[in-house]
Amino acid sequence: MAPNTVAVTMEKPDNFSLLEINGSDPSSFPDNKRKSISPKQFSWFLLLKAHRVVSALSWLLASVKKRLAFSSKSINEEEDPKSRGKQMYRFIKACLVISVVALLIETVAYYKNWNLDLVNRPSWEVRGLVEWSYMAWLSFRSDYIAPIVITLSKFCTVLFLIQSLDRLVLCLGCFWIKLKKIEPKLKDDELDLEDPSNFPMVLIQIPMCNEREVYEQSIGAASQLDWPKDRILIQVLDDSDDPNLQLLIKEEVTAWAEKGVNIIYRHRLIRTGYKAGNLKSAMTCDYVKDYEFVTIFDADFTPSPDFLKKTIPHFKGNPELGLVQARWSFVNKDENLLTRLQNINLCFHFEVEQQVNGVFLNFFGFNGTAGVWRIKALEESGGWLERTTVEDMDIAVRAHLNGWKFIYLNDVEVTCELPESYEAYKKQQHRWHSGPMQLFRLCLPSIIKSKISVGKKANLIFLFFLLRKLILPFYSFTLFCIILPLTMFIPEAELPLWIICYVPIFISLLNILPSPKSFPFLIPYLLFENTMSITKFNAMISGLFQLGSAYEWVVTKKTGRSSESDLLAFAEKEEKLHRRNSESGLELLSKLKEQEMKPETPKKSIGGLVRPSNKIKKRNMVFKKELGLAFLLLTAAARSFLSAHGLHFYFLLFQGLSFLVVGLDLIGEQIN
Repeated sequence: MAPNTVAVTMEKPDNFSLLEINGSDPSSFPDNKRKSISPKQFSWFLLLKAHRVVSALSWLLASVKKRLAFSSKSINEEEDPKSRGKQMYRFIKACLVISVVALLIETVAYYKNWNLDLVNRPSWEVRGLVEWSYMAWLSFRSDYIAPIVITLSKFCTVLFLIQSLDRLVLCLGCFWIKLKKIEPKLKDDELDLEDPSNFPMVLIQIPMCNEREVYEQSIGAASQLDWPKDRILIQVLDDSDDPNLQLLIKEEVTAWAEKGVNIIYRHRLIRTGYKAGNLKSAMTCDYVKDYEFVTIFDADFTPSPDFLKKTIPHFKGNPELGLVQARWSFVNKDENLLTRLQNINLCFHFEVEQQVNGVFLNFFGFNGTAGVWRIKALEESGGWLERTTVEDMDIAVRAHLNGWKFIYLNDVEVTCELPESYEAYKKQQHRWHSGPMQLFRLCLPSIIKSKISVGKKANLIFLFFLLRKLILPFYSFTLFCIILPLTMFIPEAELPLWIICYVPIFISLLNILPSPKSFPFLIPYLLFENTMSITKFNAMISGLFQLGSAYEWVVTKKTGRSSESDLLAFAEKEEKLHRRNSESGLELLSKLKEQEMKPETPKKSIGGLVRPSNKIKKRNMVFKKELGLAFLLLTAAARSFLSAHGLHFYFLLFQGLSFLVVGLDLIGEQIN
């Protein structure tokens, strides 16, 4: 056979064939030379890919370092170092260091093909210091660490199941209410609209503090409530420390007063007690004794004109009723991912928790706004107290202990805003979760000594405070953020899939039921709730033991968003306001408006008033505790990948990425 030919032989004897190809003909192999890759080219290809990976990691680390350097100064200026839980951050760093060291050891063991039964091998078979260290680690882990982690995980699992059962019972109660169409009924006929003298005297209070973005819409909405003018008084309780803003709010109040609205402006010289101190000071006015009910609206709340006519009639013929609470609705719920996730939580809170507790127990936590109180109930319960950061929950618990009943109206909605930045939302949640623990410490003796039934006492202590305010953040953080990643290095304590996957998804589905349009956000919601557990756990611990920032109060930043109808109404009002002002007042207001439109000017003196620029460059915050947990979970995910754990790996990976996104402040809008 010629040397330039190739023979191809078929092994079946019954189908034998011989094919000869002339090897010198280049057309026989047209792509042979083009498709072949030399080892040198392949090495360069691998080096290029490795270079790209290293560049991506370097960019990520440089971004984190840059943000840390950029925001360290602002963090030091805005936050007290003692108030931000340094012990918690050190604990997270310690867990991270331990997990990294364990991951290095496990990686070496994986590539050395060491067996997991290395502990049972005789000592003379162990070769090398690293192998001996791994044997010592396995022995120490099995004898001392695993039993502790197993015990703690079982304890947290029991708490998790109890809280899940409570959530299921609440949903069943809500389903029963919908099925039976249970809702608060008016005992008597509605108010006689022909005789204004039959309308009770109502006091409207609008507490605010540096609410530049929303003061106009809240004052305007309250001034347009459909109620006889001589039977209503609006108190604008301004705690602002900006003299220019005080002037603008006074002008707004004066404009509505000249239209015939019974409205007054109050400003405290000594601003103590935050919102509780503001409300307490307003209730000491002599004219308050002439009013029967008081309605509270925060500065970003815009009630509909018929709000009072939908709420006040429930008090008629019901002398034991102390509070009527309306539902919140949100004008910016679809603004970004953060507001969508908040909307899921708050829809469940109002649709399920508040409604079920109101129907079956006649008690729930006052939401601090969009509610009507009987002034007699406030006075008999001790009035507003400044001892905690949740003055609304405080007065509700004391009124409940005095025998007053509450009604929740799910069909009466008041629009408001959700925090659009993670920084604002985190501070709000810190206050909402540290305050209840402060209150629990203070109210526990009063609950035990009160004359209410044993069942109501048990509900207050075990359900209202312990289960929903203490146990929920405790197990959520401990089980899913600490124990789960550590069990990747302690296989003896590995959690089953139904704990980390099936039950959490089922509970998340229950939470989303009141807002079915949010179903596509099921997985982001589950991950974000676990991410927020660090903030809630830290707040719960600080409130329970009076640590650091337990009494910190930060006003939630607003953006001043309104619905289209609100914008039209307030645009007309704004035009009339400018027409009404005198020439000098108009010039002052116009200059202030111009300054807001020209934020690049650092400072400007207008009529003796100095107003700093309102524009600050947008910046991303860096949240160290969230970043620490992100790297802890990602380290655990790497260890899970070595063991091929499947769902454990994916959960840890996506949960770690969720912490990373939040830690770098990449969710929501940045503070302006």
